Amino acid sequence: MTEIERKFLVPAIQPVIEEAFRQTRILQGYLNSDPDRTVRVRIKGSEAFLTVKGRSSKSGMSRFEWEKEISVPEAEDLLKICEPGAIEKVRYEVKAGDHIFEVDEFFGANEGLLLAEIELSSEEEKFEKPSWLGKEVTGNKMYYNSYLSKFPYKEWQNLHL
Repeated sequence: MTEIERKFLVPAIQPVIEEAFRQTRILQGYLNSDPDRTVRVRIKGSEAFLTVKGRSSKSGMSRFEWEKEISVPEAEDLLKICEPGAIEKVRYEVKAGDHIFEVDEFFGANEGLLLAEIELSSEEEKFEKPSWLGKEVTGNKMYYNSYLSKFPYKEWQNLHL
């Protein structure tokens, strides 16, 4: 299956919280963070998943994704053997027109980072942009969770961007 999504920075979380119809705590780690075959373990609320993602397209909008639901105890066991740098976040879901934005508020080593994603059926699909949406960062590897697990947002000031 191919996943098509666009990603944006979000300057402030309060407007998102006010519009969100759901929020879910997420803990995830990476068994493999190689961009050609990223393997992620995620506990999302009371559910857990094992996900494999392929390399992104040139536009950064689409890539192969395979996901299987696993038990929470299985995910907890797998998280123990993941690469260092677990990702902790709360995901807010916000309806905008015919779409749903997933807005992640990061904690721990990535605290302060706010990212919004929208899944689309094609790279050309139009969508409503909420007023709280910031700069687009689709395709920028620094905003991939697998990158953030190795190079946390709080350490970016040392990267001389």
